Amino acid sequence: MLKKILLIDAFLIKQLTVCVVTLSLVIACHSDTQLQTEDIGTGRSPFETNILRVWWDKGYYLEEDEALKTLVNNWIEQTNHQVRLSFYTNDELAQKTQRAIQAGDPPDILMNDAGDRTIATLAWQGKLADVSPVIEPVKNIIDDTILSSVYLYNQVEQKQSYYAVPIHVSSPHIFYWRNLLQQIGKSDGDIPQDWDGFWQFWRQAQPDLQATMKREIYGIGLPLSVAAVDTYEIFEQILEAYDVAIVNPEGNLQLDSPAVRQGIINCLQWYSEFYLQGYVPPSAVNWLNPDNNRSLLNRQVVMTPNNSLSIPAALGRDSPEYQTKLVTAPYPQKPSGESMTYIALVRQAIILKDATNQELAQEFLSYLIQPEVIGDYLKAAGGRFFPVNQQSWLDPFWTDPRDPHLSTAAQPFLNQQTRLSNTALNPAYSQVLQQGIWGQALNRIVVDGVTPETAAEDAIAQIKMIFSQWNQ
Repeated sequence: MLKKILLIDAFLIKQLTVCVVTLSLVIACHSDTQLQTEDIGTGRSPFETNILRVWWDKGYYLEEDEALKTLVNNWIEQTNHQVRLSFYTNDELAQKTQRAIQAGDPPDILMNDAGDRTIATLAWQGKLADVSPVIEPVKNIIDDTILSSVYLYNQVEQKQSYYAVPIHVSSPHIFYWRNLLQQIGKSDGDIPQDWDGFWQFWRQAQPDLQATMKREIYGIGLPLSVAAVDTYEIFEQILEAYDVAIVNPEGNLQLDSPAVRQGIINCLQWYSEFYLQGYVPPSAVNWLNPDNNRSLLNRQVVMTPNNSLSIPAALGRDSPEYQTKLVTAPYPQKPSGESMTYIALVRQAIILKDATNQELAQEFLSYLIQPEVIGDYLKAAGGRFFPVNQQSWLDPFWTDPRDPHLSTAAQPFLNQQTRLSNTALNPAYSQVLQQGIWGQALNRIVVDGVTPETAAEDAIAQIKMIFSQWNQ
């Protein structure tokens, strides 16, 4: 009889830490667990058909990967099943998944933090398994906005159903160094909460800090690259701030509206001016996903927007930097004076329709999303992401004001200040993210020197083309 197996396929990759050092993945396993490694891309051996293959997004920090390994080992102990667990980086996972689907040998479970690029598309194309049996027993404790994000349309079967399992959620926030502001005689209370005043504060902080610190430091860490998902997610939040709705709640494009067109122009101009006026590091046009984090952690910028708690998680909960020096703050009021609505960034696990062990995969995901299981996992992973179920929200771990970061990040969900992302409203919009449309537009303005009007017209044309091809 085969031993219980947890097979880990891990790659040495650069991980973001406070000192920005390279970490080697440390693999821990139970004494009765056989440790093996192999290149998953070569496929599955005939004797492995009963092994659950799980491909998971590589964590930014060692704690994230270790937390999942512990969870998987606990499930192995309870069920006597066998699991091959593999970690890959965002881009690597997306590429390997596409190749595996084409080869007809996908993993049984896939979880990718960048899955909003592809999950709605895969559901539309009929390539995902219906996971309603996993969702139905817990749907009454999942927030409606989050639940709606996994209720997707299958064009092949002409039906809408649950085609993904929400694992965790995050929303955009602002991060800044309180101790740097103190060097120029400023405190949290000096930061205006009206839209224009808020952003002007960080403009002025830059020359004040440069004069005090006698070195180069930038006021704002806004990514402008095509490659960074952060560029797309932050720009989408700016569109929300200005009430620019590219698609309506039914998922229909509204790009022929003069108000929407002008709103896109205004947002591109607003965003790019920070770079053109010298308030954003020149390297921001080439940043990858970790780089705005890295710039803040290295005190190269005073403030940056970000869409998870990866920045405070890098510091360690007991450090003075975490407790008193770094601040997690909400966005200011919208330009209209209304309170901000936050785009809920729901990360999801899926079962591919051609997966070999679909029943086993559903059994594992049903175990994973039990409130006590997923809650313990996310806490052990460092609290970078928020639980999707309202029962876990009752855990004081997420709301205790003594943790200045988690308690702030919880507020949009507790106060119902979130909305669905456009990728959840219409799967075609996932291609806007995948093709880096907003990064392209911003690069054309700040690198090529085109006007915001020209960049907006090109972006609008690209989005219309995506939707026209999607509907053919």
